[in-house]
Amino acid sequence: MRGKKKIKTDDGDEIHENEETGAVEPSGSIEDDLKMATQNEANDSIDANEPDPIKSLEDKLETMTKEVQENYDRLLRVSAEFENYKKRSVREMADVHKFANQSLVRDLLPIIDNLEMAIKSAAESTNNTDGCLLDGVELTHKEILRVFEKNNIEQIAAIGKPFDPNFHEAVMREESDEYPENTVVNELQKGYLMHDRLIRPAMVVVAMPKSND
Repeated sequence: MRGKKKIKTDDGDEIHENEETGAVEPSGSIEDDLKMATQNEANDSIDANEPDPIKSLEDKLETMTKEVQENYDRLLRVSAEFENYKKRSVREMADVHKFANQSLVRDLLPIIDNLEMAIKSAAESTNNTDGCLLDGVELTHKEILRVFEKNNIEQIAAIGKPFDPNFHEAVMREESDEYPENTVVNELQKGYLMHDRLIRPAMVVVAMPKSND
């Protein structure tokens, strides 16, 4: 049986030629290199199956960015709701201060009505009326109206105005040639507003066309 013959390559590596078969076989160092190369390829194949750490970090960053944006949006909504609550509370407190005396004003309105009826009756009466007493009643009436005006309480204009169900309460209709239909021709009880809020509607008589009969 023939042995192996050493052959040096141009690169200085040694290879063995099988004298029996003529096949070229790598030397020990080349065999080691081939084994190492094969192992490296295997390792590369294993690393390819593992997740990319950079891609994993990018995914985590994207997830955290979304969470931060969601939390920021939630904070904006809560802040907006809180600002609306503050504004609403301020408006409610302002209304409380503006209309704190509304019940008292309502209780005073019948007194105003009685004073006005007394003044009207005295003016229409043919009997001798104590002038000083009438002057006192008129002065009291004017003083109360002055206090009302100071507190933004005003009478509702009615006579000669078109009937408005928001401010007028029609208690009867009256035929009239002087006023157009649905116009207030008489006022039985005055209405009042407080800071433009209705306290009491005016009780009025509304015009209607005269019938042919």
